[in-house]
Amino acid sequence: MGVQSHIRGHRIFYDGLEWRYSDNKKVISSENRLCIKCNRLPTPEGYDACLGHIDGIASACCGHGIITPIELEPRLE
Repeated sequence: MGVQSHIRGHRIFYDGLEWRYSDNKKVISSENRLCIKCNRLPTPEGYDACLGHIDGIASACCGHGIITPIELEPRLE
């Protein structure tokens, strides 16, 4: 495997064409999984249920059960 990452705590990898879940090889856009930390889907607006909307932030990650520091990216306006 080449490039790897996580989505809502699930390990994913890029196969050269699409991002897939590492455990079952399904394309991530075809299967919407629950967060492994809070056991919820994203909000209807698309925010991670663990965090919800954070004013002034373009993207953020709570780690979803993976031991990593919280990352915040300020919104450029």
